[in-house]
Amino acid sequence: MPKLILVRHGQSEWNEKNLFTGWVDVRLSAVGEKEAKRAGQLLKESNTLPDVLYTSKLSRAIQTANIALSEADRLWIPVTRSWRLNERHYGALQGKDKAATLAEYGEEKFTTWRRSFAVPPPTIADDSEFSQKGDARYKDMDPKVIPSTESLSLVIDRLLPYWEDVIAKDLLDGKTVMIAAHGNSLRGLVKHLEGISDDDIAKLNIPTGIPLVFELDENLVPSKPSYYLDPEAAAAGAAAVANQGKK
Repeated sequence: MPKLILVRHGQSEWNEKNLFTGWVDVRLSAVGEKEAKRAGQLLKESNTLPDVLYTSKLSRAIQTANIALSEADRLWIPVTRSWRLNERHYGALQGKDKAATLAEYGEEKFTTWRRSFAVPPPTIADDSEFSQKGDARYKDMDPKVIPSTESLSLVIDRLLPYWEDVIAKDLLDGKTVMIAAHGNSLRGLVKHLEGISDDDIAKLNIPTGIPLVFELDENLVPSKPSYYLDPEAAAAGAAAVANQGKK
């Protein structure tokens, strides 16, 4: 049966600083590099070894995948990258401190922008230093498609066609697929796989650097509950994600 491995990138430099990141391209922190290495160790120890890799176009996900696969001796597997696996675009919040944003706008608005299924943050200006307009990695995209903000719903809208048209083919061929991506793109995919409601998805937090495994049937429906390769660390990591903004 097909097996899917989801890995949220390790702690980034902006995670460490408690900043909204979105599509801004930042690198892993020293902690994030250790998390990525541990992810690879978990893959190797559990013999959960991917045949192919998919990543976003953002460095923190690419770094995480490279470090993990090096540790698991799987650097040689085929790799495909797509903007459709990118993190949610946080609009005008990109580059802003989460705690300062919470203090300025209050709990209700902060939580809505951060966790609402359908309400995106304010749009970012094209000339902002944190806008992606003109970014070379998206030069082959129609500029009108590059978002200025996104809700989780919009992330799912651009993610699912890629899942169904591209990634699913490898799974249906019996390959073990690893996706190294981001909190919100992975939350969107988990929502789809597990049938989580629009309201309940707000409660789902995916920790950094700990592989989450799905065993799927021939229809790509989970054949058993998904599981983390380090459940205790995953629970602690998910709690830390839930508390972001409260530092």
